[in-house]
Amino acid sequence: MKLRILLSVSMATIFVSGVALSRKTRLPSRRNLRPVSLSVRSTKQGQFTPLSSNVKVYGSFRFAESCTYDTTRNLIVVMNAGVAQNLEPNDGYVSLLNPDGSVHTAKWIGATRDGLTLNHPLGSAIQGNVLYAADMDTVRTFDLATGRPGRSIAVPGSTFLNGIGVTRDGTVFVSNTRPPECVYKITTNGEVSTFVEGKPLVQPNGVAIDNDGNVVVVNVGDNAIMTFDPSGKLVRTEHAAEGGNDGIVILPDGTKYVSSVRFGSVSQIRPGQAAKVIAAGIPSAASMGYDPKQKQLIIPMNNNNALAFIKLTD
Repeated sequence: MKLRILLSVSMATIFVSGVALSRKTRLPSRRNLRPVSLSVRSTKQGQFTPLSSNVKVYGSFRFAESCTYDTTRNLIVVMNAGVAQNLEPNDGYVSLLNPDGSVHTAKWIGATRDGLTLNHPLGSAIQGNVLYAADMDTVRTFDLATGRPGRSIAVPGSTFLNGIGVTRDGTVFVSNTRPPECVYKITTNGEVSTFVEGKPLVQPNGVAIDNDGNVVVVNVGDNAIMTFDPSGKLVRTEHAAEGGNDGIVILPDGTKYVSSVRFGSVSQIRPGQAAKVIAAGIPSAASMGYDPKQKQLIIPMNNNNALAFIKLTD
């Protein structure tokens, strides 16, 4: 499989000296942007691996943790956590990108706070015409066509809601990365229960639903990729090439891609095969989305305020 990696976002809010520009900063047009070099990523050996020379960085985010693809509009939906809660609560927002990485709408949800609560959104998922977001201790929904806020479902006992996956019928599975280390289940009528708790979960993060309706979870604490059936029974454990994992994407043929937020790599796991690294040097490679039309992985890079695009070609 040949790969082409492109990081494509505007420089409006990228952290070059550790200070973000004002969120009122006017975004420059894409044609006026110039590629800039980005920081390197640490490896397990404590060394540093620079981004490869074919990587281009632009920017237009504020702590982007996850993204997902809107098939209807052919747009990428990006979650922005905003500034820290102790500085400004309720600062999260949602951006829309074109498939080439150029900005469609910088603040689609969050341009105003009229009736909106979105504190620090991390994981996201789309099912039907609904956008789901894991927001600290609450799962929030939004109308995918309009961005209008929908339901807010509090998750009692949660401490750090992170990855989220949604089944075809609208059942939500959301990970809690800090103790209690677990995955919660939220039914379509809003009933919350604990789906899985404790080992083999070790700082659970990314959650996805596979082609058979099973719940797949990756750990930050190790390199396990765990598949649970709808009852919560562990039916399969695979392993990424590296640990510290965040995002998971599952293709129709069963191939899995896992991003390591700790080591900056992306693992490919084909059914019945060992994992292999297909990309590296991506700082803070967070929760991935997949764009099936353009056949590309999209990887938010947290406080690097950028997204990495990886083209998948046969």
